[in-house]
Formats: sequence, structure tokens, C-alpha cells
Amino acid sequence: MDPSGAEHAVSEACSIANASPKIDGFTLPHSAKATLVDGMSDEAILNLSTEDLLVQGDDIISEVASLDTRAVVIGGGIGIGAEANVMLSSEGIEVTGITTSHGLGVQVSIEENGQMTSSWESCSSRQLMKGIPTCIPTAVEWAQKTRDPISVENQAIDTPVLMTPQGISSLFSNIVRPSILGERMVRKESFWSEKMNEIVLDPHLTMLDNRRLEGGFASSSRDGEGVPTSCHTIVENGRLRKMIWSTRDAAKNVAEGRIDAASTTGSASRGSHMTPPTTGCGDVQLMSSNKSQTRNELIESMENGYLVHSVMGAHTANPTSGDFSVTTSTILKITDGEVQGALKQAGVSGNLFKAISNGVSLGMASTKNGISSTGSNHLSDILFSQGMRINPA
Repeated sequence: MDPSGAEHAVSEACSIANASPKIDGFTLPHSAKATLVDGMSDEAILNLSTEDLLVQGDDIISEVASLDTRAVVIGGGIGIGAEANVMLSSEGIEVTGITTSHGLGVQVSIEENGQMTSSWESCSSRQLMKGIPTCIPTAVEWAQKTRDPISVENQAIDTPVLMTPQGISSLFSNIVRPSILGERMVRKESFWSEKMNEIVLDPHLTMLDNRRLEGGFASSSRDGEGVPTSCHTIVENGRLRKMIWSTRDAAKNVAEGRIDAASTTGSASRGSHMTPPTTGCGDVQLMSSNKSQTRNELIESMENGYLVHSVMGAHTANPTSGDFSVTTSTILKITDGEVQGALKQAGVSGNLFKAISNGVSLGMASTKNGISSTGSNHLSDILFSQGMRINPA
């Protein structure tokens, strides 16, 4: 091979580095011992053939038909992946590894008597998902549940809302996850700025930023700067305890006087070898010291309200204030602890920080396979008693 290309790349990288502004106190991370995270690679995925994926696809189509003879798969896909990673730094950091993934999504439609309903579900894992993943019957279930919408008064109402993991995940990603980044906190761009050691969540809730979760999609032995990773308790029993940093962002904000002292938490994320590392969340887990409840128990305790399974437009949420306004077509009305039926469509608005600060109940723990399309939120069903408004269309 001609090494001239590599030499040119190194030369360009040095030129860019020399042109970049100097950060007082910033030094590259040095080598430190790091242990591997379990469950990040599965040999069975590496050995899969195209034929194996086609067979799984056929099995999924057959399973959908067996669950409801009216149900048809109108879209979706199955994919596997393997990614080789190499990191080598001038400070002695050297790491290599392979991660695998297996993901699938399915769009199920039911058309009968001139009425069509559909539902999209997906799931993913670092390990091979054998048989029929749970997202398949869930897709059929929601295509069934959203049929024959009931008539309700078109008036916005503040009401308890039960959100499934698929329903809350995108809002959580756009509002809560950015709030724990150190740079956003010290720039006063986080709702939790200047609230360290104060109560910010319902006191029975604890939130972890875990980069060492077995099979986690945002987990690894080292972060994007080569620093060994950890599991950090961000909120403990409702009280804010920590913010997360990369080495560079910590040094930059100390040098600029925004904070007296800060150091890396092993939370650097890097999009690719072509982009510099920035601070990013790992696998975020929300847990409760209270006894978890089943979905039926949560519905009974809610008495009157709504169950929301998915939302559209979460990217428009305000991560600084927590305000959001989204729409949903997978929403059920609950009266006296019983499901009355589906709404054709509704607006969902409110303030997620207010909603999650008091009167929150959690369902049973979710799987480690990732939720919705994020793959790095690990949430259960969440019942909010405040901060939520439903506006039926």
C-alpha cells in the first residue's frame, strides 16, 4: 500500500490542531486500565447468512397473520451489523474491539369495513434475537387497539397520562438527556442549572448514566477520548448529584471561568474518526425505590386519563424549559380504571420536568434491548399525574 495518503491525513490533522484555539489546562487523557463491557458482541450474529434473515422475515410475516387474520405486514426490515473499532493515541491509549447489532422493525396494518389502522414497532439488541421478538405482537396489538375510535369532546384538558416506553422515549431523549450535560448546565441552558443537590425528580426516582450496561448501545469500555467508562448516579432519590463531562469540555469551561473545577466523567462521545469528541450520555436508566406496577395496575390507579403509546414531533420540544407539544394517533381513553377506546388523534402537551417531579409511578422494568429508535433509554411505563395536557382532535 502507498503510505502517502496516510501521511497527508496526519499532516492535515496536525494543521487543523495547530489552528484550533488553545484551551488552558487541557491535556490529552493518558492510558488507564479499562475493563470490557459484557454482551457487546455475539458470534452468532457474525455467522448469520442472508438466508437466515429471509427465514426470520418469513417467520415474522407468518406470526403476524397467526395473531390476527386481518393483519398484514406492509413494511419493515431486518438488519444485522458489526463494527470494528480501533483507538490509538500519542498518550499510550490503545483499544480495539468489535460490536454487533441485530435490529428489526415492522409496520402492521389492519383494513376491514373501510377502516385502516396501522402500527409500527421496532426492537434491537447487541445479541441475536431468536424466535419472534416481543415487538411483533405489540405491533399487532396496537393496530387492533386503535380501531373504531370513540367520540370525545374536543377540548384540551389537564389529565393524568400513562406513557409506554415507546411513548416517552423520544421526549425523554430530547428533554431530559441534554439536561445532565455539564456544558449545558454551566451555560444555564439546562432546566437543572444551579440546582445541584436539590430535588429535581420525584423523590423515589433515581437516574443513572451508565456506560457499562451489559449489551448497552451507548456503553463501551472507554469513551470517545479513551477514558475508562463508569456508571454515574445523576439523580439519587430525586436529588441532583452529578453532571457529566468530557475531558475537553471540562477544561474549556474551567478555562472560560464558567465553573471553578470540572473533570472528565468518561462521557465523551464521538460520531466518527472525522469529528472531535463532545460530552454525551450513555445508557440512561430511570428506576424507582417504590414497588413496580403492571400496566393494568397503573391504569386502575389512574382511574381517569389517557394511555399514550407513541408521539410525533418530539424534536420540537424545548430542552431548556421542558415544554413540549406533540401529536399522537396511538392513544386510549381511560375511565374508572377501564379502557374505553381509542381516539383518532390528539395533541399532547405540557412540561416534562414538572410532570416527572411529583406524583410519578413506574411500571415493570423494561428489557435491555433498547427502546424505540434510541437504543439508549431504559424506561418502563410511566404514569404522570401532573404536567400533561391532552387535546383530542
